[in-house]
Amino acid sequence: MMNIEPTSSSPKVFFDEKTNVFLIEGESYPENSFEFYKPVFNWFDEVFPTLDSMELHLKISYMNSSSVKCILDIMTILEEAYETGKNCKIKWFYEPENSRSLELAEDFKEDLELPFEVLT
Repeated sequence: MMNIEPTSSSPKVFFDEKTNVFLIEGESYPENSFEFYKPVFNWFDEVFPTLDSMELHLKISYMNSSSVKCILDIMTILEEAYETGKNCKIKWFYEPENSRSLELAEDFKEDLELPFEVLT
């Protein structure tokens, strides 16, 4: 089970077991991003290998640099699984007026081979 409620500086993190959608939504600039994302990485170590497929949905309006690193690490996990045949994809949702989020999504997408959609 993965369900972290959002705060003013950290995103909602939720895994829907029925749809295999892993959602990260909100703003991500916790005081210690690596500590905040530690349970997420534990989940990826323990639960993700048991899944046949997964979609990562990102709805992040703002991230600090350490959160960017954590999200990149999650994407790397998905990329490696995709390369071994696991059905993985990423959907990045952004608000049209948030050009920084769009630029960040396009930068991530450029470095990955797995299916990656950028949506409004």
